[in-house]
Amino acid sequence: MNYSNEQGPVNRFESFRTSEGHEKIILKDYGSKPYVVNINEAAKQNNTFRTALWTGTHLQVTLMSINVGDDIGLEIHPDVDQFLRIEQGQGLVKMGNSKNNLNFERHLTDDSAIMVPAGTWHNVINTGNIPLKLYSIYAPPNHPFGTVHVTKEDAIDAEEGHGHSNSNSDVFGRTPDEWIKYTEYLVEEGLEDVKRGINMTHILQEFILMGVLVGKGFSPEKAYETVEEWERTGESMLLQQSKNM
Repeated sequence: MNYSNEQGPVNRFESFRTSEGHEKIILKDYGSKPYVVNINEAAKQNNTFRTALWTGTHLQVTLMSINVGDDIGLEIHPDVDQFLRIEQGQGLVKMGNSKNNLNFERHLTDDSAIMVPAGTWHNVINTGNIPLKLYSIYAPPNHPFGTVHVTKEDAIDAEEGHGHSNSNSDVFGRTPDEWIKYTEYLVEEGLEDVKRGINMTHILQEFILMGVLVGKGFSPEKAYETVEEWERTGESMLLQQSKNM
């Protein structure tokens, strides 16, 4: 759910002035232009579950507000490193290599910083009695330019594919032509498979899978390596079978 004006997407729940009398910060996506902000005030002013503040080519900053007793939700970013910093409230972070074995736990307070390696399951829970205010840095970006998820339900809806991008010409921080250039590596590898005489069923299976992984945050090179590894190790028997058709 995105809200916008002539300056771009904005957070319609922003404060006009903080309780300490600070000037308001217009909460919208300023990427990928040069930008400086009081990140502490921006995080405290934000009242949405998630608002993108700056989306570049290689990095993204988002603001988050987690309600009392709620959490971000258990998630994993296969090819994205993440940094989070608490600006207000108390919480608990859980991390692990498996969603059923989150063996890393730490309590969080103001100024706590969290580093989440790519491929790590993680969740942040608000254990205090006020909203947990934080900002998150993704490298590379993990959400579309201009993302505003007013509630956690909006975020879940968007991640399940029912959300709407901010613009038909800007999808997840890239234009259509930029996406074509970004995935040229996969196109070239697919054409090489055609030249090698590999059957089309197998080629389509592999490269559709690779496209799905790119959509989940993998780089094209990492997506290619992952799918090839599934075939080579036998983790995917169906890929092995289709190659031998």
